[in-house]
Amino acid sequence: MKTLVLGIGNPILSDDAVGFQVAERLRKALKNRKSVTVKETSVSGLSLLDEITGYERLIIVDAIQTRDGKPGDIYRLTPADFKVGRMAVIHDVGLFSALELARKLDMEVPREVVIFAIEAKDIATFSEKCSPEVEEAIPKAVDMVLREVG
Repeated sequence: MKTLVLGIGNPILSDDAVGFQVAERLRKALKNRKSVTVKETSVSGLSLLDEITGYERLIIVDAIQTRDGKPGDIYRLTPADFKVGRMAVIHDVGLFSALELARKLDMEVPREVVIFAIEAKDIATFSEKCSPEVEEAIPKAVDMVLREVG
């Protein structure tokens, strides 16, 4: 199965870089897997379609901040875990709305989507380093993605 592992975030905003850092380690671990591509991106919404078109499975690694989460917690999520409503404005298209639109346009986008979201402590400070709690979660997230890839 042609798989894309996509680390999403901003590499200079502390914990928001966690997707990039996990992807960097996965690229080394998966370098001999021809069916798996590992990339990083800072884009979102409709712009993500350029990154994900042509793959059967998409595994996303990104930072998340939830109300009751503890920094470093890792969640395995699917689109069903998110409430997806109708688009109100085209400028506010999220990943799931973009996927839905792409499918309606018969674009070749992944049918299987899994998200590994790592609870962030700080996504506002300019830094190329994650907080210690998130840094500690990176190897665990790498292992979880490797198990998912199979």
